Amino acid sequence: DYQYIIDNAKDAGQDFARGPAKIMQAFNFQKLVDLYGNIPYSEALKGVSKLAPKFDDQKAIYESLITLLDDGIKDVKANAIPSAFSASDIIFKGNGTNWVKFANSLKLRILMRQSRVSGRDSYITTELNKIISEGSGFITGVDVGANPGYTAAAGQINPFYDSYGYSETGARRANNNWPRITDFVISTLKATGDTVRMKRIAYAIGNEDGANPGVSLKAEVNTNYVGVKFGANSGYLPGNSSAPGPSVLTKGQFSKPYIIMTAAEIQFNLAEAKQRYGASVNLTGTAKSYYDEGIKQSYRILGASSADVSRLTTSGVDNVDFDASTNKLNAIAYQKWLCFINFNGLEAWSEYRKSGIPATPQSINYVGGASIRPLRLYYPGTELGSNGDNVKAQGTIDPLATRIFWDID
Repeated sequence: DYQYIIDNAKDAGQDFARGPAKIMQAFNFQKLVDLYGNIPYSEALKGVSKLAPKFDDQKAIYESLITLLDDGIKDVKANAIPSAFSASDIIFKGNGTNWVKFANSLKLRILMRQSRVSGRDSYITTELNKIISEGSGFITGVDVGANPGYTAAAGQINPFYDSYGYSETGARRANNNWPRITDFVISTLKATGDTVRMKRIAYAIGNEDGANPGVSLKAEVNTNYVGVKFGANSGYLPGNSSAPGPSVLTKGQFSKPYIIMTAAEIQFNLAEAKQRYGASVNLTGTAKSYYDEGIKQSYRILGASSADVSRLTTSGVDNVDFDASTNKLNAIAYQKWLCFINFNGLEAWSEYRKSGIPATPQSINYVGGASIRPLRLYYPGTELGSNGDNVKAQGTIDPLATRIFWDID
């Protein structure tokens, strides 16, 4: 419990734990706001002293998270993590510099998530320049992931691998036949000539060849990559559709970390900041340089050859080649959305809600209208049961109509 650490680390002689706890607490509250909007925050995590915490305004929470991250950075800088505790840090192994860079990268995400909200430009650019002036920079060239020490033993392998890939002994799980890549993703990547990425995101029909880990059972030619329509609940089988590919599921790779933030996302957020705000933010790169680096980092995490990046970024294709793209912000939004595939579905959904990019088809089973999409979640039933008056005070919540504050259209 991060709040317990924040409250008790000093008395336990472990001040070094407070900074990372504050950073991770901000990380989780950001996700809660993106899912639910107004949530308990200032009165949350008080234990029995506040069993029915009030709900705070979502925009105010976002601003408070920036302050919380600033506090976390101060704590990390003031209290080095002893080497004896490094093994207990399942994210950065006690590297305080990387904790600060992660906090800055998370602030960047929070700020750029609000970039389309009217009246926020001055606040966002001011906070971005504070990050730049702080001097530690952002996470670059590597992804942020958690690994508690996955090993080839029952209950100790990566849980996604365990659920949708293989057991600790290498036996294929029954659920391996369940997750499928969408037809929209496959078709879009084919249409833009981004088939190198496609072959890392997905396996060809027939799934992975168990005798040759990371290789499709069928020939890896474009026609053998087939997606499933949004909303399809039957009719797709390993023999006629593509499963998540070697970037996320490869037999024997049971110890991959759980990805918290990709280096690609950070670069695309920097690209958006530079494209939107220009000289108002003191970034040294150009929107194009950050964008191209974002594609490079997206290819890296997928395990694709970096030699293919320059072919892609000079392809002349809209929303792929930055110079050839008619709307630079749309190109950034599209590539940012792509970089989340197989790694962070929640952030992909949040970015889609923010920008409306890409224009995705409706579920084949939905009859409510072509333009209607889920915008948020209902509050959990447990919250309604234990904190009902404060839930009801939020008014009528319609997941198809009630927007998060940064989702303006």
